[in-house]
Amino acid sequence: MIKVDGITRKYGDFAAVDDVSFRILPGEIVGLLGHNGAGKTTIMKMITGYLEPTSGTITINGREIAADRRGSQREIGYLPENCPVYPEMTVIDYLDYAAALHGLSENDRAPLITAAIARTELQDKAIQPIATLSRGYRQRTGVAQAILHNPGILILDEPTNGLDPTQIQHMRTLITELAKNSTIIISTHILQEVQAICDRVIILKNGRKVLDSRLDALQTEGRLLLSIEGEHRDAGVFLRELHGVRAVTPLVSGPQSGRPGITYALSLDAADPRYPTAASIAHAVHEKGWRLYAMTFESRNLETVFAELSAQ
Repeated sequence: MIKVDGITRKYGDFAAVDDVSFRILPGEIVGLLGHNGAGKTTIMKMITGYLEPTSGTITINGREIAADRRGSQREIGYLPENCPVYPEMTVIDYLDYAAALHGLSENDRAPLITAAIARTELQDKAIQPIATLSRGYRQRTGVAQAILHNPGILILDEPTNGLDPTQIQHMRTLITELAKNSTIIISTHILQEVQAICDRVIILKNGRKVLDSRLDALQTEGRLLLSIEGEHRDAGVFLRELHGVRAVTPLVSGPQSGRPGITYALSLDAADPRYPTAASIAHAVHEKGWRLYAMTFESRNLETVFAELSAQ
């Protein structure tokens, strides 16, 4: 488990990360999103012990990094953003060197290296110098290094960078498999990657956390769109007073909206079941004598949410 409490990282007066807290449970795959400069890589470096927070604490499986940095790092596999490797080494020599840095015994190294090479499909490149590899194969070599010692926590900064579509699909499958025994944090600029493999998303903006939600919860938070006939001055007040409705927002109406009549967006109480609440609202509109043209839940995905937060 990863526990981050109020971490801040400052460079002079500039706060690259500003009072961020979250918990990540075993087996979760969490996507870390944000524009360039939002603080994603800085947070990853602090979790791995590469950078120290200016304030706040980070705990890895009950062990605070500041008190036992080496012990915490043994439990972490890390793929940095630019995938630093030694180009003059062969893939297998590089992995053997990485195994030595992890403190793995010579007897344990061979089977672990073989397994990492197989998982990342590097068998045909194992004895080639890294300098001769394509960007995608270098990326896979970096991933092999990160998973070499079977870490309980895996931190991947842009893991699909440079991979072709087939390799991206393989990487998704590998990450899902690794999550059976590891907690995984992924930083990426590709929203579809998070949507495809993550259980949860944390979005950062200007160094601060602006969203922390499970993806399935995001998709059920869309407002109820209700289109009714004609002008009813009291429609907004009437709808707001219905059970289960938190807020009512009139939307653009007329031909340009693509919807008939007047459309209202209803934010519903999270505690109430959505579909029974929608049925009750439809019944109330019918009892009022208003013609109901359409009712549907607003489509809301990660791309929509990210755009909303970026615009704020």
